[in-house]
Amino acid sequence: MATATTTTPASVTFERSPDSYRHWKLAFDGPVATLSMDVQEDAGLSPDYKLKLNSYDLGVDIELADAIQRIRFEHPEVHTVLVTSLKERIFCAGANIFMLRGSTHAWKVNFCKFTNETRLAMEDASENSGIKFLAALNGICAGGGYELALACDEILLVDDGNSAVSLPETPLLGVLPGTGGLTRVVDKRKVRRDLADFFGTIAEGVRGKRAVEWRLVDAVYPTSQFKERVAKRAQELAATSDRPSSGPGMTLRPLDVTVTADAVTYSSVSLEIDREKRAATLTIKAPEGDQPTTPEAILERGDQFWALRAFRELDDALLRLRLNEPLIGTVVVKTSGDAAAVLAVDDTLLRHQDHWLVREIMHFMKRTLKRMDLTSRSFFAFIEPGSCFAGSLFELALAADRSYMLDDPDQPNTIALSGMNAGPLPMSNGLTRLHTRFLGEPARVDEVLAEKEPFDAMAAIDAGLVTFAPDELDWDDEVRLAVEGRAAFSPDALTGMEANLRFAGPETMETKIFGRLTAWQNWIFIRPNSVGEQGALTAYGTQKRPEFDFNRT
Repeated sequence: MATATTTTPASVTFERSPDSYRHWKLAFDGPVATLSMDVQEDAGLSPDYKLKLNSYDLGVDIELADAIQRIRFEHPEVHTVLVTSLKERIFCAGANIFMLRGSTHAWKVNFCKFTNETRLAMEDASENSGIKFLAALNGICAGGGYELALACDEILLVDDGNSAVSLPETPLLGVLPGTGGLTRVVDKRKVRRDLADFFGTIAEGVRGKRAVEWRLVDAVYPTSQFKERVAKRAQELAATSDRPSSGPGMTLRPLDVTVTADAVTYSSVSLEIDREKRAATLTIKAPEGDQPTTPEAILERGDQFWALRAFRELDDALLRLRLNEPLIGTVVVKTSGDAAAVLAVDDTLLRHQDHWLVREIMHFMKRTLKRMDLTSRSFFAFIEPGSCFAGSLFELALAADRSYMLDDPDQPNTIALSGMNAGPLPMSNGLTRLHTRFLGEPARVDEVLAEKEPFDAMAAIDAGLVTFAPDELDWDDEVRLAVEGRAAFSPDALTGMEANLRFAGPETMETKIFGRLTAWQNWIFIRPNSVGEQGALTAYGTQKRPEFDFNRT
């Protein structure tokens, strides 16, 4: 298996700002924002490859994720995002092949996972925030470049006799498109299966009238008309939005984070790492002091409003854990502070959820919790006296693979639910975590939500809201053995088991994309036909032909 660990940076940070972008240009013109790809060849995360032809690595996609986030929060006047390229006759060549070839297996999978989440954030903005995305393909659009276009609401392709859309991963690299391309082609764009089969096996792709007839793009226009037609369609899409016509928005400032060898510490979140046990403790604090209770007051508080600040910190911690701490397999989730303060913030969000800014905050909380669902780590929630697993923070316990709640009559210890557990924070399967938990007993959901008083340990066990409730004599040994026992299992088997168990219920396009990434793509990425000494990904760019084991498995 070809690996060159120098391709994988020692530590990755996920915060960006428009003035630091190296690969994207972001411009605003009334209700239309233009997000132009202009990847700098020599500005990859590693010097081991060149980002030619607008190909991308994780650093390019981190900037894209930041731009989408800032449009949602900082520019309420934006109703349409036009995604295009500044390079002549090239939209995007997709993920950089030499980056993939030289990356570790874990890096490849986590890279694909992040790009999936970024594209799903675009679709989430379209569905829930009144922001439509229009892909203007001004040239060749291949692989991950076409997958980026597929995440947009509409795709317009220049008809210049050369520009085409393609998913060449199978014929060229012996792998699958890693960012949901095959799924979106048939599920979202509803391309016929036989046509999609042909499309997925021709490296040169499909262009012009055929691309429209096959539903791979929405329209093609000659070069002389392309810019005019794109601009007109962007304005038409903008007219359908329910977002405000003007600001102000909420500026997202850098997080205040302290990083040491064994800890990442923010204002409301901390991640403490025990390398000997291959475990970490993730703690989220409740809000402190007076919290704003109106949208105007939230806007005035800015990005320091607890619900946004704490979940931005949690999101950053989860991403750092994924990419920078591959040996940490088990994460103990804790909370601390006043549960009533959490419930009060939940109440404010629910009362004003129709306001554009409150809506964005709630959807960001939803996406962060999904990030936790999709993180390949074992999560155990420890509910102890002084915890604040209530409402939106109880979602952390519901997202955990198991939860342990101390039952000690001498130390009050409770959990509580709020309206935030009833629908605003769904999983990738479209269900709430409570509905997923009680898939076989759906009536239990209404029963527990109807309970207005906090649940102590025995009430929580009876209600099915926690896994175990050891007493004070057994607590220390039971939780210690749980963490130590988890570390003894195969990480590969645990990743597969957890991914199978977390998303019970209906399948959605989102669960298909991630399920296939975790299972099939994960498997194909380590097969000799792709990454062996004579594999297609290894041979790419070397003038050597790949050699395949033609046995079907």
